[in-house]
Amino acid sequence: MTLKLGVIGSSEGNGHPYSWSAIFNGYDSVEMEKCGYPVIPRYLEQQQWPASQIKEARVTAIWTQDIAHSRHIAKAAKIEHVVTCYTDMIGQVDAVLLARDDAYHHLQYAEPFLRQGIPIYIDKPIALSINDLDRLYALEQYSGQIFTCSALRYSKQLTLSEMDKQKLGSIKQIAAFTPKSWSKYAVHIIEPVLNMLSEGDEIVEMTAPASDRSDGSGSLMVYWGSGIQTNFFALGNGQSPISIRVFGTDSWMDFTFTDSFSAFKTALQTFIYGIQEKKVMSDKAFNTRVVQLLERGCQ
Repeated sequence: MTLKLGVIGSSEGNGHPYSWSAIFNGYDSVEMEKCGYPVIPRYLEQQQWPASQIKEARVTAIWTQDIAHSRHIAKAAKIEHVVTCYTDMIGQVDAVLLARDDAYHHLQYAEPFLRQGIPIYIDKPIALSINDLDRLYALEQYSGQIFTCSALRYSKQLTLSEMDKQKLGSIKQIAAFTPKSWSKYAVHIIEPVLNMLSEGDEIVEMTAPASDRSDGSGSLMVYWGSGIQTNFFALGNGQSPISIRVFGTDSWMDFTFTDSFSAFKTALQTFIYGIQEKKVMSDKAFNTRVVQLLERGCQ
């Protein structure tokens, strides 16, 4: 059975309603050029269609705050229905993609669907405080109803292979960099770095240096029980690729993120798999650790 998905968006600077919908539905190349995010049509045109689509689900409904914007997303990503109220999707869709990255609105939009037991993928970051995260999870009707992640959690470009681990030796330090704001983009480097640490590694100390945050920048140093030190930098209007440098006792390695499509597709496939197999695919403990670091970096 093909799952019916509803998309809720959008937020400023976030093209996920376009890109996520296209990964399920395919897209109209002429309309997608008008989406306002030049990178999206560029990486979509590099794929093979319809072979690159996720076949197990289809986006059938879209809502945004602006009906004209909703209609354009629908044209660009071949979505059949534009709804005038996001709760109109209840009873029409099997799951929801909350495709906006302004965390302070997540509870408002997620609550009606959580109360109805509808699976929901909440865009990153799910929350910027443990208190807000707990309020969302308190609404879960069953474990695994909430799925959330930075898609970079699934990026092969930011994953340590067994060969990498052997080359590095014992990891001593990890430094990770992202452009743009701490509140929206630090999650992109926190999640893949956490995947590089041993499961169960505990935080010993966190330090967020005082800085001028007028451009949204921020940084955080975390010292772990394993002895590893991790440093996260969101550079605000400073320019940098999303990148991670890992320092080991035998060598060091650089990892740079460039493949958005593969990361998005893998994250979306994981969400769909969890629904189909009734499995928890977004671990609450991991998500709590992510938000713990995000909150400390915001202070």
